[in-house]
Amino acid sequence: MSAEQRLLTGRAWDDFCDQLKLAGRAIERFGDEPDAQDRAEFYRFLTRLVRNGCERFVENCEPNRPRLRDVPWRSTINFQSPDQDHLLCEFDEAREYRITGNRGTVPYFVMAAWNAPIPRDHAARDWAGEGFAALADFDVTRLNTTGFLQSDAIDFDAEGNFEVWVGGAERARNWLPLTADSCGLLIRIVHLDRANEREPVMRIERVDGTAPSPIAPADVASGLAKAGNEVLGYVELVRAWWQERLADLPNMLRFSRNLYLSNGGVADRHHAFGTWRIEPDQALVLSFTPPETETWIFQLCSMWQENLDCYEDGLGYVNKLRAHYEPDGSVRIVVSATRPALDGGNWVPTWGHVRGGMSLRLIKTETPPPVTVHLVQVEDLAREGWGYLDNAQALMTGEVTA
Repeated sequence: MSAEQRLLTGRAWDDFCDQLKLAGRAIERFGDEPDAQDRAEFYRFLTRLVRNGCERFVENCEPNRPRLRDVPWRSTINFQSPDQDHLLCEFDEAREYRITGNRGTVPYFVMAAWNAPIPRDHAARDWAGEGFAALADFDVTRLNTTGFLQSDAIDFDAEGNFEVWVGGAERARNWLPLTADSCGLLIRIVHLDRANEREPVMRIERVDGTAPSPIAPADVASGLAKAGNEVLGYVELVRAWWQERLADLPNMLRFSRNLYLSNGGVADRHHAFGTWRIEPDQALVLSFTPPETETWIFQLCSMWQENLDCYEDGLGYVNKLRAHYEPDGSVRIVVSATRPALDGGNWVPTWGHVRGGMSLRLIKTETPPPVTVHLVQVEDLAREGWGYLDNAQALMTGEVTA
């Protein structure tokens, strides 16, 4: 059956819905570990994935009308930073594009191209019946960065205007190459002081001047297949990271370039991931000395890799600008349900959770720092002060692996 026939007969829609049902049942793969709050957030996470997938692949995937669109509100994926905005552009094949715009007053951004395993006949096939095994052949979330261009390497005029060429013949400057199988772009806009910065403005267009065309049945069949696949892919990603890739990192952080790059990362940063597990009367204290870097941010997340605060009140993370520093330049971060009555330090509340993920990213730095972690009773820390950590057993983490 062709992609057009699948859409017109309703089969593409049915398969999309069946993929969502399959994703919803994936909570069973976590056994009894998720509590009621974790489960509530899982289903909310699914709705955010659906919004994200439909926005990316149904609304914003027209071959003749490329767009740079930010992700839907509160739809964060894979430890997305509160200090970053993501502009996405999806396309069906590599062509030559031009991005024009103005950088605003943000200090840094990076453009990246990627590919992913997407069969050419994906819109003509049913996928839900294959279950999660289908991700071996079709997985829009298994992103591989094929090239990136940092704002440091872009020429700007006095007003901050710029022009970047994407794909096509190689250019000496202001050029982001595409491979034959490139299927999308991601622009990471990095803020240092979001409230006082002017957002950049960017627009993308096809260089060949092809006019936009009406939506076709095959286009919608493709979008539905990709949107459903995205939900399955990210549900499997959080499961694999929680149960396999991060399973040996309770209350630890590990800088792994391979792990970070496995999901569309760019090599302009070091990014550590880990999990945290603490009881309501405990505190996790992380200490490190930030090296020279454009910026850094630590954030606390749920099992589903979403910031616990969802950026609403600014309490789910600590960054370079907001952090309280010790006299020696080091930083202490306290993760706990209640804030210890101590001077100094940086408190990140657990928002009623007892488990989740955490990450520490440092952008444009040569070497990540070691991180000292203490798991202590909140009462002991509040009573004895920071000196209590001198005699408490410490866990050295922040190790660097390939």
